[in-house]
Amino acid sequence: MFAVIFEVSMPEDKQSRYLDIAAGLRPLLNDADGFISIERFASLSTPGKLLSLSLWEDEASLLKWKQNLQHRQAQEEGKADIFSFYRIRIAEISREYEFGQE
Repeated sequence: MFAVIFEVSMPEDKQSRYLDIAAGLRPLLNDADGFISIERFASLSTPGKLLSLSLWEDEASLLKWKQNLQHRQAQEEGKADIFSFYRIRIAEISREYEFGQE
């Protein structure tokens, strides 16, 4: 399993556009081979900073999503018009522990 940790900062007036783009990509994500889940978190200490955490079954599925045309267009718009900073980290998950129910 792989995790994509996407940190992004943007001016407050750009946040709604970013979230609209992300919502538009969600149906494509749900249909993507190997996609498990995605969640977004807002920083409590840095205004305008969000973190997106997505989980993938394997690296091949993740690389296929990276090449998706609509995803690439969203990335380009983000870099050109929305983001003041972003960082992507990809990690392979070697263990998973769980307790109780969510």
